[in-house]
Order: sequence, then C-alpha cells, then structure tokens
Amino acid sequence: MQLIANSNPLHLIQDSTQVINKSSSRFIEANTQEVTLEHLKEECIIPVFSKDNESTISHAEFIQKTYETVQNFFPEIRVSYPSIRVSHVVKGRIPTAIGKPAKELLENEKTIYYERCAFLIELPEIYEVVNGNKLTLSIGGVRSYSQENLYSKKSLEKFKVFIGFKNTVCTNLCISTDGFSNEIRIGSSYELVEKMKNMFSNYNKEKHIASLLKMSQYSFTEKQFAHFIGKIKMYQHLSKAEQKQILSIGLTDSQISNLVRNYYNCPNFGRNIDGSINFWNLYNLMTEANKSSYIDSNFERNVCAYELVNFVGNSIKNELPNWLLSN
Repeated sequence: MQLIANSNPLHLIQDSTQVINKSSSRFIEANTQEVTLEHLKEECIIPVFSKDNESTISHAEFIQKTYETVQNFFPEIRVSYPSIRVSHVVKGRIPTAIGKPAKELLENEKTIYYERCAFLIELPEIYEVVNGNKLTLSIGGVRSYSQENLYSKKSLEKFKVFIGFKNTVCTNLCISTDGFSNEIRIGSSYELVEKMKNMFSNYNKEKHIASLLKMSQYSFTEKQFAHFIGKIKMYQHLSKAEQKQILSIGLTDSQISNLVRNYYNCPNFGRNIDGSINFWNLYNLMTEANKSSYIDSNFERNVCAYELVNFVGNSIKNELPNWLLSN
C-alpha cells in the first residue's frame, strides 16, 4: 500500500487565551448518566467486602483524592471540577423497609450505589492546538466494582487512571500508552495518590503531542480506507491465536459501522472531497465511535485506537509487512 503524505500539515499553535472553569464534556456515552461529586458523597452507600465488613475505597473518595492530587501536582494551574458519569445502579433499602412494596418506598428508605464510575478533570490553561483542534490536558479515572470480589475478605482494589488530552471540538479523549495505567492495585488511598503522582511525573506530554501531530501527515485513499475497514471487520472472526499475532483492534462491529457512517457524515473528521482521509481524522472517528463503550472498557479502547493508527502509519512509512494493509 503506497504512502500518501499531506502537503500542508498543520503545526502546533499556542495562542488561545480562553479558560474554561467547568467542563461540559460528555466524554463517554453508552448507558451512562452524569452525577455530581456531592451526590456520590451524600446519597450513595459504600460497598463493603462482605466476609470482614471492611469498606471499599468509594467512587467519591477516588475522585476526591485524584482532584486533590491534580491540584497539588499543578499548584499554579486552574483545575476544572470533575465531570462524572456512572452506570449500572445497584438499588437497596434500609432494614425497616424490608417487605415493603417498591412503589411505596420513601426516598429515605432507598439506598443506591453505582457499580461503574468514570470521571474527567481538565486543566484548561494547559493546551495545545493539534491539526487545527484545541486539546486540553486532562486527567481521568475509572472504577468498576464488578472487578472486585466483594463476597470475600478485603483485598487490593483495582483502579484505572490516565493523563492525556481531550479534544474540545468533539470531547474525544486522546490517550497514549505511556499516559494510561490499566491496573493500579492498591490497599489504601495513600497508595493510590503515590501511584498517580508517579504516573503524572513519567508522562511525556511533548512526545504524545508530537505523535498526534504526525498523524495528519499520512492519509488513506477511499479505496485504502475501504480495505482497512474490511480488515478490521475480519479481525473479529479470526481465531484467538491469529488475533494475538495482530495488534488489538478494540472496536466492536457496531462501532466499526459507526466509524464508516461518520466517515461520510462527520463535519469535523469526515472524508475529503476526493474520498481520502488523513490519519488524524481517522483516529478521531475511532475515538468518537468508542464513546459507546461501557465505562470499564472505554479507556483501553482509546489506547488501542492510538496504538493502531500509529502502528499502521509506521508500517506504511517504513514499508513493513502488516496484515491490516495486505491484499
């Protein structure tokens, strides 16, 4: 497959003065709903490990500790209030309401907590303009109680954290491999804070931006894009052994269909008049499609999209064999 280089790639720009105090982003869609940190603190119970009744680290504590860590790590930068989305509500009732019909329950007799929670914290004053899109530095996290064995004794708990960018044009997340920790296992909130500090310190913002900028330099023709789509649809039907030899695709069949639909219809990242599409736009179509992923798989699939687009670009540039591009 022949490499196509764009003749006018956009360069990094840093001249905007707009500051946003609170994000209105909807960085995840799927079946989520937006809630406030106060709601999680005041109106939700905290699950426990049933065999020893030890408390879990709650969603509210996770978000609060991350927010404080970000403020301390960037002391001179204004930090936006967390944007929080939750799913899979778990309902209960207080002991005195046992046997009472659900429709007759009073509000003070109901209990709830959410199995899954994701949040995003923006630092609007730290931004870059990549390929014509303003990206703000953002930090986020995911917690899912479904990944804990709450029927056992207290054990190390699992969290996911990222530091990367949010595209303000479409609220798509740009997450690199180096800016994402898929499995932080800790026993206390103190350990969580230390893990996050270490991650923030090791994140290479300049390298990430350079990689995003490079995406606009390469394009697919319409025919090459169609070939690529066909290959990633075929990937899902390969054997497990064959899939292990290929970089993970991440997208589901319905998300691939959404990617194709937006190739034709998206006003920001769709095809050019001649049917071509550069890799920056392709990457954003993939992360846009990924918004329909459930909370517990969303960040991983964002990273998969980043790795996949860079992998294909490097394969074409260096003329390396690649199953996704082979005839």
